[in-house]
Amino acid sequence: MRNLWIFISKYNAFFLFVIFEVSALFILINYNSFQKATYISSSNQITGLAYQKVGQVTEYLSLATVNDSLARENARLRSELRSSFYIDTLTKKSIADSVYKQQYTFIVAKVINNSVNHRNNYITINRGSKDGVQKDMGVICGSGVVGFVVNTTDHLANIQSVLHKKTKVSAMLADTRDLGSFLWGDNLDPHQGLLIDVSNNVKPRIGEAVVTSTLSSLYPAGIPIGKISNLHAKEGGMFLNMEVSLAVDYSKLEYVYVVVNRLAMEQKQVEATRVKDE
Repeated sequence: MRNLWIFISKYNAFFLFVIFEVSALFILINYNSFQKATYISSSNQITGLAYQKVGQVTEYLSLATVNDSLARENARLRSELRSSFYIDTLTKKSIADSVYKQQYTFIVAKVINNSVNHRNNYITINRGSKDGVQKDMGVICGSGVVGFVVNTTDHLANIQSVLHKKTKVSAMLADTRDLGSFLWGDNLDPHQGLLIDVSNNVKPRIGEAVVTSTLSSLYPAGIPIGKISNLHAKEGGMFLNMEVSLAVDYSKLEYVYVVVNRLAMEQKQVEATRVKDE
């Protein structure tokens, strides 16, 4: 306390100056309408700017939560698309739309590891078997096809990317619905792939969309793969090969959707029986 009094007495002139200045400003602002209006306007502007900056910082810090929420909402909306249902024509029609049965649902996941510059690329996501993710489930994103699940742990899953030499996707031309197979190719360009084995009587055009076909058990039909960027005739002339500009930028993946096909196991069992008979 003694040191405080010594400090105040030593700088008493300064403190008196500050008190007089504050008092003078208070009297000036409160008893002069022009100065008062100027003060209020300036203080409101400063306060508003401060609130804006605080709001921007808060908004930035909450981006992760917002992104998670949007991804979950997108997964829910995808599950409600007509392409996620199949038509059961044997169902009684006493209830409107009762012939449409849910076939696909989607599990949202965040990408935690990814590669695009290898011959065989993989993606790790933060969802695993405890979240309902299983081996051989297809994976898509908002832009198109991503790959399929090759193994899982309780909380993580590993995805074989489209950018992999062994990935092959049943595909079709969006306009004519002519079938083919999509694969990455040998040029290791993460933005280009190939649509192969398309019938040679088809007349595709540059820029035509390539999407997943109705024959795929991994993905709903119509999921984007890319667009035709060049045309080549396969040796022998029996089929057409087409270069495809990929719809997905795999280097920028953040959120993906694991495709849950409720009929996948049943389809596998049926097809396995057929192969055994052959």
